[in-house]
Amino acid sequence: MRFPFQKAFLLCAMTAMGLGSAKAQYAGHISSYVMDARTGAVLSATDAELQRYPASLTKLMTLYLTFRALEAHQITLDDQVPVSIHASVQAPSKLGLVPGTRLTVEQGILGLVTKSANDAACALGEFLGGGDEVRFAQLMTQQARALGMTNTTFRNASGLPDPDQVTTAHDLALLSQHLISDFPQYYHYFNVPSFYFHRRMVPNHDPMLKIYAGADGLKTGYTDLAGHNLITSAQRGNVRLIGVVMGASNNTRRSMEMVSLLDKGFADEGVAPQPLLHPVAPSGVLMASARRRGHFRHSVLLASSRPMEVADAPTAPRRYGRISHHGAAVRMVSARHVVAHKKRSRHS
Repeated sequence: MRFPFQKAFLLCAMTAMGLGSAKAQYAGHISSYVMDARTGAVLSATDAELQRYPASLTKLMTLYLTFRALEAHQITLDDQVPVSIHASVQAPSKLGLVPGTRLTVEQGILGLVTKSANDAACALGEFLGGGDEVRFAQLMTQQARALGMTNTTFRNASGLPDPDQVTTAHDLALLSQHLISDFPQYYHYFNVPSFYFHRRMVPNHDPMLKIYAGADGLKTGYTDLAGHNLITSAQRGNVRLIGVVMGASNNTRRSMEMVSLLDKGFADEGVAPQPLLHPVAPSGVLMASARRRGHFRHSVLLASSRPMEVADAPTAPRRYGRISHHGAAVRMVSARHVVAHKKRSRHS
């Protein structure tokens, strides 16, 4: 019992002295925050102002700036995003983008919300930052300040490890609230179960979409130092909640912590409880779903302790042809049907 106590004491001491609390964090120490998305009322908070590493939750700001550029008609969903060498060599999880090729802005968005693709995030960041991810990270931090995220600093578009890239559960809840309220026309992307990219189906990593009634986004995240992070928005009746869990020791604990927090939040708001859509399995079990006839069966979801955002690179090289400048339809895949999603024009 002595060692965990010493770690907790050191964490509190460094935070109190302001010596870079993110460097004192460790996986297993959870920060959390739950708010009413409409009113901004805080329903629960635990170490919500403690600076943490965001991991792939960083991509929410990359998406925010992408949506802002779309709304301002600076870019379109059909615009071609070039893939640089720098973007292509980002660590997994990734789409396997090849330098010299291009993907559309919409394909980049889908790559971020489903697979949490680091190469797609970097490519989008370079595209929006005038070819420079560092410049884009500066824009991310400026936008964070404009939204009131006073304890957040960004250094890259993906969330791959950087000791100076920090945020808090409270700040990420603010960002999520703005994503939902500022860009409702794009929020549906977070609820896409999967999409086809170069004839390959890319499933969504977010377990809450499959286990929690009313959940419709936003993002998962993981690195060794950050632990297992999760932001979820769920709506039941007229109540929409945003929950943030950071630093969980594994995926199962992360999911169950979120379930508990949201259940309590809805109860506090007078919303009747609902059972889980699917059971959550003990840590260490990956999934009971399997690929059959080219389709991914989502009949049962079993949470895992395996990090998804930094999954192992494929053992065999993937081959992709150049993406047509005219763009191809991006198909949204649900458990019910496949719909061809036609590209929208600049003024749609």
